[in-house]
Amino acid sequence: MSERRIELATSDEMPAAQGVWGVSRRQFVAGATAVLGASALRSGAALAAEQWDVIVIGGGSAGLPTALFAAERGARVLLIERSHRLGGTLDRARGQMAAAGTKLQARKDIRDSPEQHFEDIMRISRGTVDQDLTRVFVKHAASTIDWLMDNGFECHDDHPVLGDGHEHFSTPRYLWGKEGSISILKALLPKVEAQVRGGRLSVLYRTDAVELMQDRAAAVTGVVARDAAGVKYDFLARNVVLTTGGCGGNPQLYEKLHGVPLYLRRAYPFNVGGGIELGLAAGGYVRGGDKYLGNFGAVLTDFAFPSPPLAAAILHPRDRQPWEIYVNAHGERFVREDHESVDHREHALLSQPGQRYWAIFDQETLAAAPPFIRGWSRTEMEEATLRHHYFTRADSLTALARKSGFDEKRIVATVERYNRVQAAGIDAEFGRRHMPRPIVKPPFHAVRMQGASILTFAGLGIDTQFRVTRADGSVIPNLYAAGEVIGAGATSGNSVVGGMLITPALTFGRLIGQNLRFV
Repeated sequence: MSERRIELATSDEMPAAQGVWGVSRRQFVAGATAVLGASALRSGAALAAEQWDVIVIGGGSAGLPTALFAAERGARVLLIERSHRLGGTLDRARGQMAAAGTKLQARKDIRDSPEQHFEDIMRISRGTVDQDLTRVFVKHAASTIDWLMDNGFECHDDHPVLGDGHEHFSTPRYLWGKEGSISILKALLPKVEAQVRGGRLSVLYRTDAVELMQDRAAAVTGVVARDAAGVKYDFLARNVVLTTGGCGGNPQLYEKLHGVPLYLRRAYPFNVGGGIELGLAAGGYVRGGDKYLGNFGAVLTDFAFPSPPLAAAILHPRDRQPWEIYVNAHGERFVREDHESVDHREHALLSQPGQRYWAIFDQETLAAAPPFIRGWSRTEMEEATLRHHYFTRADSLTALARKSGFDEKRIVATVERYNRVQAAGIDAEFGRRHMPRPIVKPPFHAVRMQGASILTFAGLGIDTQFRVTRADGSVIPNLYAAGEVIGAGATSGNSVVGGMLITPALTFGRLIGQNLRFV
């Protein structure tokens, strides 16, 4: 049969790699590039001359288990990696995982079940996850955690726990490694290295998948990839798996898929949406952009988005009760500042103009309250207006509003109303409890807070066998996807559900590798 090629438009230059969080760059690169082995001695031309059972595009938290488990079954696997090393976002994520019915839970006499896990996910996500995929996940998640622990993964001694920050589970099932997500990578890499040495798995680094090949029946038959020198090679395969991550490194695509600007520059630089665009070009569709949810505000470096983060405000009442009030662009309060639920505050911010607000306080609050910014002294808070764009100070509330960018007419009424509420000790409108003092003594201060996320909520539609589908539900033959390329909205919905990003990526990748047909 004749073939048609679906080409992906990509930039000629790959983004530069960033440093590693939580572990030294040298340690991480040494480990993640150790799998070069025999595959480094083979050129793209030599690998293109072969027929592959599976081509995996992207060597991160979903791609590594896909390639590993397929190779262990005897498949001939080619892993195409855009970066110079394996691991993807495992270099920077905290690596939170969750599963029900694990061996770890059994050792600690914690009773749990996949059904309980499913019910918690539905509760926390407000029923917005893909229920069919989520049922597949909860059924198989414990086997993923058990496999990791059997292969050297070490979590904190007091884990599993109920949660951390966002909404808690009903029973302890939440855990992460002593080295964050690096603990996951350390469990995976030795197994991957063994498959490379055994000749069942080959890895192409600094290589970009730019086209999918399809026959007249629209079945995927291979991949065209371009190496760092710009040379293209055709690779034929019985199956292709997209595990390229999201698009947090591509501001234009991110805004197109979510309808929200990419405010924060912190994503893995190689997550530019290549797998999403490949899947779309092959006939797939994208879903989940409407499930976007930003965090409850970050202090950024500047107003040119995406902007690097500058500092972290202490926003959880568990860590610091708020002394400030939060006002939106209209100069009005919009949420109970001391609400215990992060999810509640994040959803309140979602409907505010530009998803931003300002923390307002006076000079006496600055002198008396614990610093609003984590790790900063009062002196640093005082001098912030001289050094940083997101901090403003003025002798009047109207001048503060004018300089900061929120409504100067309403801010006076908002502060006066809060002061009356504070004096009475009852906040009938929002229910705030912690109101230690009024906002009366100039100079007045404002810290601009920007709601933001680097998670890609939108992703390719797949079925419960992880096959990429068209909008009508029909399957694109031989094309599969897992990880952030299917969108965080599929498994976490319109909320942040603990462990519902990396654990599904690992689990779905494992299941694809274990169940693909090679003949």
